[in-house]
Amino acid sequence: MKIFKADYVFPVCADPIKNGIITVDDSGKIISVTDQIPLAAENVPVEQLSGIICPGFVNTHCHVELSHLQGKISPNNGLVNFIKDIQQYRNTDSKEIEAAAAKADNDMYVNGIVAVGDISNSNATVAIKAGSKLYYHTFVETFGFLPNKAEEIFNNGLALLKEFKPQSCSITPHAPYSVSKELFKLIKKYCDTHAKNPISMHNQECEDENKFYRYKLGGFNDLYQHFGIDISYFKPQARNSLQSVVPLLSGRQDVLLVHNTCTNLKDIYFIKRFDHKIHWCFCPNANLYIEGRLPKVDLFLDQGFNITLGTDSLASNSKLCILSEMFALQQKFPTLSMEKMLQWATINGANYLGIGKEKGTIEAGKTPGLNLITGLDDLNITADTKVKRLI
Repeated sequence: MKIFKADYVFPVCADPIKNGIITVDDSGKIISVTDQIPLAAENVPVEQLSGIICPGFVNTHCHVELSHLQGKISPNNGLVNFIKDIQQYRNTDSKEIEAAAAKADNDMYVNGIVAVGDISNSNATVAIKAGSKLYYHTFVETFGFLPNKAEEIFNNGLALLKEFKPQSCSITPHAPYSVSKELFKLIKKYCDTHAKNPISMHNQECEDENKFYRYKLGGFNDLYQHFGIDISYFKPQARNSLQSVVPLLSGRQDVLLVHNTCTNLKDIYFIKRFDHKIHWCFCPNANLYIEGRLPKVDLFLDQGFNITLGTDSLASNSKLCILSEMFALQQKFPTLSMEKMLQWATINGANYLGIGKEKGTIEAGKTPGLNLITGLDDLNITADTKVKRLI
């Protein structure tokens, strides 16, 4: 048994507790969270801490298998060039890929992350996830914009999905600009006939994505030409990418839309017209790295949606740390409170991944992990703010 006392405890499911006290058993299960030491633990030493204690973080969007690309791709070159660079550098010695992925897994643990929604295009991380201290849900990603390749691509995705089982995993589309309507339909059919297959899709990371769907203009034409893909069949949709593909998604499964850098209010209102379980994920440091801009986060507030946070990959980020993502958001949107961002960083992600009964809040009977956050300035994150994993 351990007892922690801090300046504040943020259970997330309840109001912050000043001089809060958390009692946990030897397995990390929460016994109590209060402002008093339980009678049954009067003889247990109390670890007095300066800072705030919160639940372990949930990273809903990562690409662990791309960790070997850290520092290899130049920032601020835009998404189209980023994709070209990823394809050029991603394939290398398997031992290098696995070693970098294992280090990334450990770094996330040290940075207070307890659960990860991870994108995979290969089996490079199967063994790492099986032996990890973190909870993983793997999104086996499919991409192919040629209609005649849809069935082959989908079947390859199902084959990779089998390699990750019995780990938690699902098959998912990559992005509107990289998945044909035929492939979307195959994924939807699978989603409609399987009990659990949550979707995670990259969404509107740059203006060119919307230009391509609206007018068939912009950098994606150059991208397809670069890869030798004939897209003469594709016709402009006269509306943004998100509005074009949402009708192709299953209404049965939870859907996470990731990045949303260029999502506008019309897109958000369009989403509300559909009976879909839509969640949003922000990865601010990756957005700044690739496009040099952030989503219009204020548009998403008070819309009734579940908002989560992710790190993206080390190809587009300096570290895999949810606290760093919160800091980036607070710098741009200073009215975002610590309480709200912690909700995005913990229980919202846990609920999306289907582990909200065990993770995400500090409540008796749960094993959420505990993080100590120090170096705050009146609950505002600063350059000196750090996170330390307690449990």
